[in-house]
Amino acid sequence: MATESKTTPDVGPEMADALRLAKLPPKTLKEVADKQRYHRNGDVVTYVVNQNINFTNECVNYCRFCSFRKDEGYFMGIEEVLRKVETASNQGATEVCIQGGLHSDLNLDFYLKLIDSIKDRFPDIHLHAFSPMEVFYAARKSQVSVDEALRKLKWHGLDSMPGTAAEILDDRIRAKICPEKLSTAEWIEVITKAHKLGIPSTATMMYGHMETMKERIAHILLIRKIQEETGGFSEFVLLPFLHMNNPLGLSYQRKDGVDDEVTHALARLLLDGFIDNIQTSWVKLGRTRAQRLLDWGVNDLGGTLMGENISRSAGSTEKEYMSPQEIEEIIIEAGKVPRRRTTLYE
Repeated sequence: MATESKTTPDVGPEMADALRLAKLPPKTLKEVADKQRYHRNGDVVTYVVNQNINFTNECVNYCRFCSFRKDEGYFMGIEEVLRKVETASNQGATEVCIQGGLHSDLNLDFYLKLIDSIKDRFPDIHLHAFSPMEVFYAARKSQVSVDEALRKLKWHGLDSMPGTAAEILDDRIRAKICPEKLSTAEWIEVITKAHKLGIPSTATMMYGHMETMKERIAHILLIRKIQEETGGFSEFVLLPFLHMNNPLGLSYQRKDGVDDEVTHALARLLLDGFIDNIQTSWVKLGRTRAQRLLDWGVNDLGGTLMGENISRSAGSTEKEYMSPQEIEEIIIEAGKVPRRRTTLYE
């Protein structure tokens, strides 16, 4: 599906400056990023009480980094999803995040019916759902435009979107790790149209595989360019590649060191003034490393993640849920001030 595109902005001087930042001594980079975090957010570290629902692991695509997809996997019907939303609501969740594989039998009608069912029964739950890839796939399956699909999703009650399926926004990389996925230009099209229709989203980057530091920086600068145009990103989420149980992991494995710290610090500095919330993934990195990153520019620990399955299938040893009390203990131990937030940082 991916096609060659020339969507990376002309970032000559910015790229040169960013590469110089990346080569700073880690101690210096940490101090600068931490100073900017404090300038933008003080010592407040936020989190959201949410439920992840991965409603199917069946998928028509074969991304090389994915440990979650199956040819013949599971599929949750709408009633099963509703039971999970009810459990989350009873536990104080304000957000439900719904994503799944690209099931061969599903089209836009299923997504709309799912939204209707959730909103009818739980009107106060914030529905954060469907990646740009899912939207693109649903539109194609139903033979409608991306714009029409997004308009219908919003009208039925979609509140915001996860900005996943971005991986690295470079078609050289995408051709090798997810050739059937939407291209860089197509990802940008879905996200920018969503933002312009009033559907905010997160932005993500999956790093730590075959990409270079220059390609990571270009990805971050591209996210910044989109934010300048739309203002629709609520946060930037860094997702380290997990190498277990997937083909890409046979060639690229995570290495301990300062790579995570440097990447998070660069995100803080390059996005400063454009996206103020930098999130790390405790479920992928583990609690200790995630806590350490609170001194490297990070001001958000994401969500409680009841029911997160994708990271566990790729080798994460963290349990699928961390209570608000546990999250707040991590934040306090790091010398920061915990604050529960909504999806859109209210």
